Amino acid sequence: MRTPPKSGLAACAALLALTGCGLLGPGGSSGSGTDGKVTITLAGPNQWNASGSSFGPAWESLIDSFEKREPGIEVKTQVLPLDGFMQTITTQLAAGTAPELVFNQPPHKAHEVHALDAELQKPNPYVPGNQRWIEVFREDYFGPGVSKALSKESGKLEYIPFNLVAIGLFYNKDAFAKAGVDQPPATWEDFRSACKKLRDAGFDPVALDKGGLAAGWTWEAVSTQLIDKYHDDWNVFDATGKPGKAPTVTEKSMSKVIKEGRLTTKTPEVAESLKLYKEFFDCGTPNWTGVADGGATVGYRDFVSGKAAMSWGTDFAVEALKKDAKFALGTMPFPTITKASSPLSSDAPARYGASIGGTSYMIPSTVKDQKYAAAIKFLQYMSSPAVKPWLDATGGLPAIKGVEPSAETAGLMEGEWGKPFRVTALPGGPEGTSFRDVFDGYLLGERSLEEELTDLAKWWDRGIEAGIKKNAWGDEDWAK
Repeated sequence: MRTPPKSGLAACAALLALTGCGLLGPGGSSGSGTDGKVTITLAGPNQWNASGSSFGPAWESLIDSFEKREPGIEVKTQVLPLDGFMQTITTQLAAGTAPELVFNQPPHKAHEVHALDAELQKPNPYVPGNQRWIEVFREDYFGPGVSKALSKESGKLEYIPFNLVAIGLFYNKDAFAKAGVDQPPATWEDFRSACKKLRDAGFDPVALDKGGLAAGWTWEAVSTQLIDKYHDDWNVFDATGKPGKAPTVTEKSMSKVIKEGRLTTKTPEVAESLKLYKEFFDCGTPNWTGVADGGATVGYRDFVSGKAAMSWGTDFAVEALKKDAKFALGTMPFPTITKASSPLSSDAPARYGASIGGTSYMIPSTVKDQKYAAAIKFLQYMSSPAVKPWLDATGGLPAIKGVEPSAETAGLMEGEWGKPFRVTALPGGPEGTSFRDVFDGYLLGERSLEEELTDLAKWWDRGIEAGIKKNAWGDEDWAK
């Protein structure tokens, strides 16, 4: 339970050890520095390197370019520890002591940050010819029609994405060549063949570890292909939760069909998804539950050492991989499950798409006047073509139109894989439950398929009821 907000100096004294607010001061200050400049501070985790003081040279160069464009504004960066930034920002927002720009992912209340919908209707001065700031973004990923972009509490846009995050499979081109795998496997049949050839050549086909990324991403990539056929039938709520259609069948729509019994664990595609899910893990590192979490690349050490030939990863991993891997590196989509591999396939291509879960920042509601105006300018600058050198240096994918991804990450948005899937993945457990909690016993061969389906039905029941309560859907007829 969150404690009631404190304010002023008392809040700084109480939270100094955790938040550093004694150094930064509360975000609501509207004055300028002694040199006449308005100083704003951006606080968030370092997603690119191990430094505790800088996001890297490319970031510093980007800040310099903004300050040259806006000589009356100074931008400071506070690097927050990866293992503590969530609690730090959540506590600062509740206490009213947050700096001017904060990373968007920590839990918070809608009233603790500025909604940006009105600002997004104004021109972005850093984009020539722009009439409405919202129009610079790739509308598939960010905007009022994208449910994932909206605050679940207020239904408003409350942050600006600096980049997109995309996932896919990295692969060792040298290992593929040695094993006689001529090209990245495009279909599940190709994947089966490649796994056998790679294992025969002495490689673990897929790097796995004890983290939850591979468990989640693989389940999503497999199940969304097999249930794509239900897109039109299940798609009954729009991105805001009102009756209508959404580009991707929403969590609310999925909850409705499960609550009504139209989707159950006896639906054939559920068992088929589990079978293919386990087949992927059976192609991976044999002792994966004992392998350290690889971070943005699954099974990092086994992959960069050349022991394993493929690995799940994100665009945030590119810079480190280029430094540590001693082989030619490639990226590829997850293989498509065709009718040749499964009779339940509709030949829907593998899709995942980029998303706004990368680097995004919001403005606390305590930020006012000159500091608020300066923070808005910085967010506008970060959604302009000026970000391309930073994106190229870090492997980031552009959230705005007119800027192309770097060569190293372009493969993560290749073809159909670069488009969002049309149906939200089959559920695991309630929010806060890891995919490993739900699926480990089955993936490790400790539970049969029938036992897993029985357990999964219980997970779904708990998850749906928790979602209905959290999202206040209980008064709607379908949820009763």
